[in-house]
Amino acid sequence: MQFSMTIGLILVLSALGLTYEIAAGRVLAPFFGTSLLTWTAVIATILAGFSLGSALGGLVAERDSRAAARAVRKALVATAILMAMSPTVLGLIYAWGARETAGMLLAVILAFFPASVLVSFPSPFLAKMAVDARPGREGSSLGLVLAAGSLGAIVGAVLAGFVALPLIGSVATFAGCGAVALCCALLVRGTPSDAGDQTGVADTTRSAGSALWAGGAALAVATGFAGGSVCHYESGLSCIDVVRQNNVVYLYSDRTPQAAEPTNAAPDLVMPYTQWMWSRLDRDLGPAPSVLFVGGGGYTLPARLLETRPAAQAVAVEIDPLVTRVARRHLPDAGAMIDAAGYDANLDGAANAQGKDRLGIVHADGRVFLNETERSFDAAVMDAFSSGSVPAHLVTLETYQRLQGIVDGPVYVNLIDSPDGPLVRGVHAILSSLYPHVEAIQGPISFRGRGNVLLAASNAPFAALDALPDDYRPVQITQGRAFTDDRGWVGHR
Repeated sequence: MQFSMTIGLILVLSALGLTYEIAAGRVLAPFFGTSLLTWTAVIATILAGFSLGSALGGLVAERDSRAAARAVRKALVATAILMAMSPTVLGLIYAWGARETAGMLLAVILAFFPASVLVSFPSPFLAKMAVDARPGREGSSLGLVLAAGSLGAIVGAVLAGFVALPLIGSVATFAGCGAVALCCALLVRGTPSDAGDQTGVADTTRSAGSALWAGGAALAVATGFAGGSVCHYESGLSCIDVVRQNNVVYLYSDRTPQAAEPTNAAPDLVMPYTQWMWSRLDRDLGPAPSVLFVGGGGYTLPARLLETRPAAQAVAVEIDPLVTRVARRHLPDAGAMIDAAGYDANLDGAANAQGKDRLGIVHADGRVFLNETERSFDAAVMDAFSSGSVPAHLVTLETYQRLQGIVDGPVYVNLIDSPDGPLVRGVHAILSSLYPHVEAIQGPISFRGRGNVLLAASNAPFAALDALPDDYRPVQITQGRAFTDDRGWVGHR
């Protein structure tokens, strides 16, 4: 192979490996959530695969170049099949009962480790071909090999995060990775060997075998493209499903319930935790409050606030514009309120220009908004989730210190954790260090041992509510360690 072709293949395969790694972390979220633990598992598993693949590929690179090229082509064809089928394998492992941290680790290894081994398998052979292609210039050739690998990794990371996953989704990204691996297999060639007479039947047999491998890989890639997304709506941040059941429309993000509204009755709050949140807001706030909602979700609480208090204002910070679009389209009450009162609060003067000034919508990370906003509020609702857990940077002492600086009144927090679990204890410790009055309410516990735990914190005592949602009760939280930016929440184990 020509030197430029070899360097190009190294760059493309390195980009392919990083795209696959980032897509693996994204597609894992609907099954096991997104946390420090899941990303650690994905990165460690795929790097282990890269290491093993490079070691095995080095042994093959020492063979005759034609024999080594055949082995590399087979490895790339197998890579194409495994990459395209990775989401299917993950879904099967989850369906077979893989759960919690142990199940997540098993699923990551089985779904992503084999392709990670094989995608790095060609690297030593290609590096050897590049160095051999320019005798006397081994040093610069090796430098370009390393540079191509690093540049490819950068390209792959940018391509996955900014292009492929947001635009075509995770399943199509995996299928695309398979297609690229298959194209690379067609370009791999060995240098002529001394046994130049290997023709006839042997070559025909090898060609037929290669055709079968290529056909099987093409079928797997086509199956990956035809399989559709793992959810109804997908972006680089969310995997959203909309389910209609018993005259109620439910919005799920990464298979975690986010919001619900009835479709054939007067506007009502379906999810019990929102019922408690609204009861608390309704009791604690005056007729014209300004309320910050970190986590837009289904926009059901902002909609209820603005419906019942004509002089109220709200700002909802939602990191993913797709969530807003889906809520606007499928949740009737919230969608109507967004249409009637919503404006883009990212733009200066947008409220006046659009004739709306009640529901400001900010598509940004909640922590970034808190750090940068100059607005003040009468209350705040912290209801941001990434899959089934709260983003770690939103449950730190520094976050709530900043929140206390811009919110004059109470703060309400929705968490999902086990009874008196580590997340609840950490956030309760934060609130207790900042506010003299903190109360905790716990909802029913699921089969996974977790449920909604709702916290309210204020400088003034809370008035008692007339009633709680069914199966919700006050709880005492034991003392825990307050999370900080330095030592924060790592996710459910």
